[in-house]
Amino acid sequence: MDRVTGTLADGLGAAAAASGILTQQQARIFGLLYLSAGPLSLDEIAAELSQSKSNVSINIRALVEWHLVRRRPVPGSRRDHYEAATDFFRALQEIFERRFRWTVRQVLAAAADARAAAAAEQRRAATAEVQDRLARLEAFFGVIDAGIGAFVRGEPFPAEKLRNVIPLIAGRARGR
Repeated sequence: MDRVTGTLADGLGAAAAASGILTQQQARIFGLLYLSAGPLSLDEIAAELSQSKSNVSINIRALVEWHLVRRRPVPGSRRDHYEAATDFFRALQEIFERRFRWTVRQVLAAAADARAAAAAEQRRAATAEVQDRLARLEAFFGVIDAGIGAFVRGEPFPAEKLRNVIPLIAGRARGR
């Protein structure tokens, strides 16, 4: 692998290791394919990255699922060849929808469940405080969910909604 490709692959790998989205190896494969002049086979990828073909195969499947890599036929070859996607907006839409939005919706579901449990509590003062905190949590994550939805659809982020929620949260936090 040439120095430029190695620098990108290793740099993306280091960034991915902390991201929680891709593994270090997946990011290295993407970097290699992104700077490659043409599609590469699993054997070529494995040789370039000094990895086993089975390890590369597993990681390629994940990259294909994320729409970061796609299979490309090469005339005269029976092997699978892969190339990196270059539509970063589409790739980020997929990541936001499948990773971040799922997490946001888990928080919203937990807050709704906690709100229902708090409503059943007998201690009214504690319940009002808890209900207030849960409402702020739901408002904030509801706006984040709407923002992710807008991004995925290619629409502008609803910044006005976020501006309306942040003073609500900040103002109540100052009063405590």
